[in-house]
Amino acid sequence: MPSTLQQLKVSDNKRFLVHADGTPFFWLGDTAWEIFHRLSREDADEYLRGRAEQKFNVIQAVALAEFEGLTVDNYYGRRPLKQDAQGQYDPTLPDLDGDDNYWSHVDYIIDRAAHYGIYVALLPTWGDKYNQMWGKGPEIFNADNARVFGQWLGERYKDRPNIIWVLGGDRPLQTLRHFEVIYSLAAGLREGDGGRSLITYHPNGDSSSSRHVHDAPWLDFNMIQSGHHEQIRVNYKHVSADYERLPVKPTFDAEPCYEDHPINFRAANGYFDQADVRTAAYYAVFSGSFGHTYGHHCIWSMTTKLESYFIMHWRQALVRPGARQMQHVRSLIESVPFLERVPDQSLIDENYEGANYMAATRGENYGFIYTPNGLPFRARLGILQGRRVAASWYDPRTGEYAAIGEYDNSGEAAFTPPSSGRGNDWVLALKSLI
Repeated sequence: MPSTLQQLKVSDNKRFLVHADGTPFFWLGDTAWEIFHRLSREDADEYLRGRAEQKFNVIQAVALAEFEGLTVDNYYGRRPLKQDAQGQYDPTLPDLDGDDNYWSHVDYIIDRAAHYGIYVALLPTWGDKYNQMWGKGPEIFNADNARVFGQWLGERYKDRPNIIWVLGGDRPLQTLRHFEVIYSLAAGLREGDGGRSLITYHPNGDSSSSRHVHDAPWLDFNMIQSGHHEQIRVNYKHVSADYERLPVKPTFDAEPCYEDHPINFRAANGYFDQADVRTAAYYAVFSGSFGHTYGHHCIWSMTTKLESYFIMHWRQALVRPGARQMQHVRSLIESVPFLERVPDQSLIDENYEGANYMAATRGENYGFIYTPNGLPFRARLGILQGRRVAASWYDPRTGEYAAIGEYDNSGEAAFTPPSSGRGNDWVLALKSLI
C-alpha cells in the first residue's frame, strides 16, 4: 500500500499514543460513521481530502453501518454480508463476489485515507447488530460468528498500518452474550492481524469504555462518548475519572457534542455550535485526553436529504467553523513537549462553576488555562520551572497568539482575556523563561 504512515502504539507512560518510532501522535478525529455505506469513491475522496487539509488525522467509520447497513445497498448496489440457508445475514459469509464488492469499496477508502495521512478507527459493526436497544439491527452476532468475523477482518487489514480497531458501537453491554460477542471479536481481530493494531471500545452516550471493559487485556486505550445531551459541557469529568483509573490507560473523548446536532436530540432546543465543540475539545484535552474527536451531525450521517434533524448537506458541513477550528487545538499541543503533559487544575487560583468552568494542563516549562467565556481569573505561578514566565493569549478560533508580558514566576497573577461572553473562549499560555 502506498503509505508512509506508521503503526500506532501506547506510549511508555501509558498516557498517550505514539508512532512505532516513539514520536508523539495527537489524535484529531472526525466521525464519518456512514462513509463506507453511503459515499461513492469520488465523494469519499473529496471528504478525505477536505479533512486532511483541515489537519484531521483520524476518521471513525463503521463496516456494518448503523443506517440499515445490512439490508440497504451501498452507493454501488452492494451489501457486506450474504444470507445463510435460513435467510439471515451471516457474519461468516462476507460478500466478496466480483471486483466491485462492498469490501473492495472499504479497501479503497482505507487506502485513500492512508494516502492523505489519515488513520481509520474502524468499527467492525455498529452496536445494534448485537444489542438492538434501538435502531434497525437485526441482531446477527454470537460468540462464535463474532470470532470468525473478527479473524477475517484482522487478516484482511493486517498490512494496513492506518487501522485502529474499535469495538462496541453506541450500545452498552447488558447481558453475558453482549460481553461474549465483544470479547470474541477482540480475540478474532488479534488472531487475524497478529496484534498489530490497537483496539478500543466505543460506548453509549454519557459513558466511557472504562465502565465495562477497562480491565480487558485487549483494551489498549479508553474511549469516551460524552454525548449530545445538555449544552453545558462536562466531559472533563469523564476524562478525569478515566485518568485516575488503574491500571493506567490512555483516554479521550471520541464522541462529544456534534456541531449542528439538536441539543438533547430535539430540534426545538436548538443546535450545538462552534463554541460548544471548541469547549468540548479544550476541556477534554486539558483534562488528560491524548487527543480529541470532532463530529458534525450531517457528516457522520453523510446527509443529502435535509430535514429539521439533519439541517445541511454533508458538503456544506465539511467547512463549518467548528471543523475548521479543530486544527488549532492540535497545533497548540504539538507546539510543546506533550508526552510530559499532565492535567493540573492547581494552575487556577479559583475556578468558576458550570458554563464558566476552566481547565488547565502543563508540562515542565509550559502551562495552558482554558476559559470558555473569557471571564477574568487569577493564575498560580511558581508551578512551572524558571524564575520568570512569558504569558500570551491563544485564540481557539484563529490559532493566533497575542503577547501579554513577562512575570516573576511566583505568587499569583490576574489575567483578563481580550474579550468575554459566549463564544469568546481563550487559552492563557504560560512559557518558562530559563
